[in-house]
Amino acid sequence: MNALAGGGSFVSLPVLIAAGVPSVAANATSTVALWPGGLASAMVYRGQQRPVAGMGVRLMLVVTVIGGAAGAVLLLSTPVRLFDKLLPWLALVATLALAFAPRVAPWLQARIGLRRLPLLAGQFLLGVYGGYYGGAVGLMMLALWGLIDGADIKALAGTRTAMVSAANSVAILCFVIAGAVHWSMAALLAAGALAGGYAGAAAAKRLSPGLVRGATLALCVVITGVFFSRAYF
Repeated sequence: MNALAGGGSFVSLPVLIAAGVPSVAANATSTVALWPGGLASAMVYRGQQRPVAGMGVRLMLVVTVIGGAAGAVLLLSTPVRLFDKLLPWLALVATLALAFAPRVAPWLQARIGLRRLPLLAGQFLLGVYGGYYGGAVGLMMLALWGLIDGADIKALAGTRTAMVSAANSVAILCFVIAGAVHWSMAALLAAGALAGGYAGAAAAKRLSPGLVRGATLALCVVITGVFFSRAYF
């Protein structure tokens, strides 16, 4: 999913919860498990990061890291029962981002446009979201940047990957210090994620983008519905 369309946490998080891991620890463990694949992508894009609307990549990284740390601390401070209630809504936000962000961003950019200061504020908030939950945060970043920078999405892929990896890295550091990671499960998921990332990249060359996107969204909708059922019914 991550290689083809994004949203891999929609698989890893429910699997961990189904295996008996409390939701907060499951979210932390999922982040750790998917991190190597994201880091590998960041290495592939090394040197291809570009400023967004003239905003330097280093400054954006600093803001993202601060937000990611804040989000991780917030997650660790959230009681499991409360997070169980919030999880369906976070999944819904991520599903909507997967569904609409690539289309909404160009439309808004053509009609609204934003300045650089809102970019930093929005980047900080997305860093918080990335550290706290992170589902589809990369697409949300592209949507925000699309309001300010009219560059092609592919041109921003390196910057997006660097920002997501930065937020995840600082969040993982917080999770490790807090002892919130189930390492044996994280190792198994990480191995599967690396293998799936390779297979997905190979499959992407042959599969229809529309089919991949439709199947991914369908799975996300189903899992979001399961989360709502689990939390409220």
